[in-house]
Amino acid sequence: MRFIVAAPVAGVAYSLQDKGNKPVDARRATGDALVFDFTIRLADGPRFFGEHVRPEGPTRRFVYLAIGQPAGDAASPWSRRMKIDIHTIAQPLLNKARAGMILEATIHGTAKDGTPACATVPARWAVVAS
Repeated sequence: MRFIVAAPVAGVAYSLQDKGNKPVDARRATGDALVFDFTIRLADGPRFFGEHVRPEGPTRRFVYLAIGQPAGDAASPWSRRMKIDIHTIAQPLLNKARAGMILEATIHGTAKDGTPACATVPARWAVVAS
């Protein structure tokens, strides 16, 4: 799976977040897109598994992107997370991922007020060659 954070807020740390709420692959944004690659396992249902996959209720699955302090920058004024739903990915895209392609989500990293986007954010999903 790949997350592309388009237009992240420059100077702010972003990272994936594992199930223990620890930052993974943290980096400071320069204003250019940030790319996070990670592995998930996909089973029939569909069911999603992996170190970054979080459950909520019987069917909702998502991945967190941490921002500021949760991304490992203790001095940041930001303590936010983006929740990216993965349980809503269309079946045709999941089928292509099973065939070896990469699921790619593009997420806008800046909120309308110019601060880092947070909460549940929409993603534009596609598949790309691995």
